[in-house]
Amino acid sequence: MCRLFALHAGRTPARATFWLLDAPDSLREQSRREPDGTGVGTFTGQGRPKVEKQAVAAWQDRAFAREARDLKSTTFLAHVRYASTGAHTFVNTHPFEQAGRLFAHNGSFGGLEQLDRRLEDLGTAGLVRGETDSERLFALITGETRNAGGDVAAGVVNAVSWIAERLPVFSLNFIITTATELWALRYPETHELYVREDRGVPDPSVRRLDARSQRISVLSDDVAEHVLVATERMDDDARWRLLDPGELLHVGPDLRTTSSRPFPHGPANQLTLRDLDPKAAASQQPH
Repeated sequence: MCRLFALHAGRTPARATFWLLDAPDSLREQSRREPDGTGVGTFTGQGRPKVEKQAVAAWQDRAFAREARDLKSTTFLAHVRYASTGAHTFVNTHPFEQAGRLFAHNGSFGGLEQLDRRLEDLGTAGLVRGETDSERLFALITGETRNAGGDVAAGVVNAVSWIAERLPVFSLNFIITTATELWALRYPETHELYVREDRGVPDPSVRRLDARSQRISVLSDDVAEHVLVATERMDDDARWRLLDPGELLHVGPDLRTTSSRPFPHGPANQLTLRDLDPKAAASQQPH
């Protein structure tokens, strides 16, 4: 299963060090299927997106994924990919960048030919450079956001509603970031997605973040208040909260969070693991 992680540090750029694929190299770990891509997205001081990513498969050099990267940004988006659609190539690796936004997805859905026709109608088919359902989903959100006058939340609602009504869906969990904002959706309940709000820290001298999972780890001595979003709890902190199915989370520049629930019902055609081809099914299970 793909891993998502996002950090919003507020209005002031913070420095954070990322490790991907931090799991120990035991025989047990080596026996697991290797990831198909890793990447971290940030924003420059001028608000321009910057992505460091590489396709990583069992037959490739995994040094990029295992080396720590020291990055500075107001928002960070990290992803470890297990491919359900598309080859192990750079263009298929998350995060993706469109219209100054970054996007990473954990899930799978079908009906891509029908979606391609919709992207042609929206004028965003040219944004898709790879083969993944994820990049197509992002292009749909980008087109619907443009039609909504730049309102990302409206773009998400319109795009996800279009897919949920027409296409077979297993999961559409994703995170979108700009230099100042973050949106996260859990839909439907297939996969988990968690949020942790670290705001109003009593002791302003406490500025250390150390969040770790088997696949993504982040360390920072430079963030006081922040909001984290991840596919799994990355420590034992009681502030982790599981998003509700259909919940759309927004984190603003001041780190204030708001939630809406625009998707009270599941997809019209809800897929199960038995409905997916073996490759897609394997990519959607915990690793």
